[in-house]
Amino acid sequence: MNTLNFDFSGANVLVTGGTSGIGNAIANSFASSGAAVTITGTRSSAADYDGDLGTFTYRQCQIADPASIDSLIGSLGELDVLVNNAGGPYPAGDEWDPDGYTASVAQNMLGPMRLTMGCHDRLKASTAPGGASVVSIVSMSAFRSAMFVPGYASSKAGLMALTMNLSRRWAQDGIRVNAVAPGLIDTRMTHPALSIPEVTDIEIGFHTPLGRWGTPDDCSGAVLFLCSDAAAFITGTSIAVDGGYLTV
Repeated sequence: MNTLNFDFSGANVLVTGGTSGIGNAIANSFASSGAAVTITGTRSSAADYDGDLGTFTYRQCQIADPASIDSLIGSLGELDVLVNNAGGPYPAGDEWDPDGYTASVAQNMLGPMRLTMGCHDRLKASTAPGGASVVSIVSMSAFRSAMFVPGYASSKAGLMALTMNLSRRWAQDGIRVNAVAPGLIDTRMTHPALSIPEVTDIEIGFHTPLGRWGTPDDCSGAVLFLCSDAAAFITGTSIAVDGGYLTV
């Protein structure tokens, strides 16, 4: 009845960090909608992962390593959609330590920025209806304090600023730049918290009006919408997929 199906037949999509979690759900949704999808991961090959990644073209990329990013860019062909998803907290331990903070910013902001800028010419050449799209996966920590991961939070806030500025810089190139901000999503990274009553009682019971953890699939619909011609007049914005988290 109220189900929406997207058609991305003929589109070429790159999803970083597409081997699991939110990135994998996004990659699967694009592939199910007809797109040719390339994903990245940190391991040598797709066979090094437990899940079935045979639907996708796989590229190894260390998102904090400029040389690895440049190699990825050089391996790409035509490109209509870039989804910056790879990253995570604690890449070098304590983020209150200056080195840990720097490592997190390098992984979660500087790497995606380098990749995005390196994909400009390919995205500009896209003939996709509604234009080419860049979507960065940010976080609730871009809007609220996250005491244990200041580097990660700063990175996501930085990606929000990049989204707004780049949307203006690339508007005349036919490239729309947006972001999706997930709330409490049940992934491999967050799953251990599900067994902690204090986390569930506070974060779900109080901070999330819809009263449940989100799923990776809850995020993929927002990403596909932003990359479709239905969103042809949307750029420089962020969609919160948070169950109402920001309203509390």
